[in-house]
Amino acid sequence: MEITTIEPFLDYYARIRQRTRRVVACIPPERLEWAPRDGAWSLGDVVRHLGAIERWMFAENVSGLPSRYPGHGRELADGYDEVLAYFDRMHAESMDLFAALTPEALQARCTTPGGASMPAWKWLRAMVEHEIHHRGQIYLMLGMIGVPTPPLYGLTSEEVKERSVVG
Repeated sequence: MEITTIEPFLDYYARIRQRTRRVVACIPPERLEWAPRDGAWSLGDVVRHLGAIERWMFAENVSGLPSRYPGHGRELADGYDEVLAYFDRMHAESMDLFAALTPEALQARCTTPGGASMPAWKWLRAMVEHEIHHRGQIYLMLGMIGVPTPPLYGLTSEEVKERSVVG
């Protein structure tokens, strides 16, 4: 999928973020800094990372700038309300920057922190894959602590099976 104009991508990415935001909202405030083991990222770390990396790496890079990723620590946002506000604010800032991308800017090459050079539209596509990866982590971590999560597309696996024709 090549991204040639920004508007359809913005609509698509807004729906991706909506699904991510829905599962982030399931995190119990008292479990925000829970991690599955010592040294692993907490739920809060993953949420802060998603906000920070979108804004300070992906949005910077597609704008022709180097990464300014600050990490995912509690110094960025501490406490449930602050973490969610940071996540939402970083997304809003990123979307404003993405909205300014012209068709020419989407074709322009950007440089990733790893030194790879690619068209900006490909880096945006990688950003979506990155978010989906971390959304999956949040689903898994919430499952580990027994927190119910919303089905991704409206039906659970069991409901899909019930409505399927077997034969």
